[in-house]
Amino acid sequence: MTRFLAVAALLSSAPAGRADKLVLVAGGGDGPDGSPAARAKLVQPFGVGFGPDGTTYVVEMEGGERLRAINPRGELVTVAGTGRRGYSGDGGPAPAATFNGMHSLAVGPDGRVYLADTWNNCVRVFDPKAGTVGLFKGRPVPPPPDARQPPPNAELGGVYSVALDPAGAALYVCDLDRRRVLKVDLATRGMTAVAGDGREGVPEDGGDATTQPLVDPRAVAADGKGNVYVLERGGHALRVVRADGTIRTVAGTGEPGAGTGKALAAAMNGPKHLCVDRDGSVLIADTENHRVLRYVPGGETLALAAGAGKRGTAGVGGDPLRAELNQPHGVTVHPTTGDLYLADSGSGRVLKIVRE
Repeated sequence: MTRFLAVAALLSSAPAGRADKLVLVAGGGDGPDGSPAARAKLVQPFGVGFGPDGTTYVVEMEGGERLRAINPRGELVTVAGTGRRGYSGDGGPAPAATFNGMHSLAVGPDGRVYLADTWNNCVRVFDPKAGTVGLFKGRPVPPPPDARQPPPNAELGGVYSVALDPAGAALYVCDLDRRRVLKVDLATRGMTAVAGDGREGVPEDGGDATTQPLVDPRAVAADGKGNVYVLERGGHALRVVRADGTIRTVAGTGEPGAGTGKALAAAMNGPKHLCVDRDGSVLIADTENHRVLRYVPGGETLALAAGAGKRGTAGVGGDPLRAELNQPHGVTVHPTTGDLYLADSGSGRVLKIVRE
């Protein structure tokens, strides 16, 4: 009996299994440019990406209009953008360039950062080696002040999302205004259609993706099996373009709500961004529900990954499922560590979920 009690006491004092933990990466403070990242100020962070040299990039949307970077010393610095809204600076020093409502970014294998310069109706690229910004795709035709629809002669409409294919050879582009998802070859800059024919509507399951309507494609991500996932903001749904070119709705009811469980019966509310995790599951920023979801192909389920569904800032240092978030707009998995980074836009912070 004595021996049994001793073993029981030892087991009860053993450390519990590892748990996820929410950690502050950057923002939330009021420090100036060059401050330690966790004490610096961020303005509407909308996207996060990782350079091959270990740099973490953060794009700021309206009010920020800058590309920020966490350097090797852990400081948050501005690498592109004056903070003013406009279109200027191609070919010149990146800190003197201006942007117009950047929503997303993607970092290429060579370290170049592709920027969704949304209301300038184009994709621009930051070259960290040269320290310059240039036009990558689209005609830089800014709309009139306070207008957000693309002019008729623009090659692209509002570019709300950019994402690389797994090989790093092509860039997927969400043209929300014209309801299209496109693919641009990085070497030739040739562009082909992936989904959407310009009409507004819910695509028919099994139809040719390029001849089907879309509601409003807000974000795109590709996995390693030839699937291209398209997230629709006002459509409140996740769709997938299969390798055979057909499209299908795989999550969401099409109406706003907050659910989990069977993916097609689980509602979302204004989801804004997504990424593919290393296991092939899809992480979704369910923005207006202040949470992050995980779609599991095969199981066809939506599960909670972060956020208690309450708008706020509490919970850093604790369980991500109990934490408060404030309109998260970006989700990105670190390619080396597997940590999930969240651009929690309304709180002006970048957070990450790590394993203890």
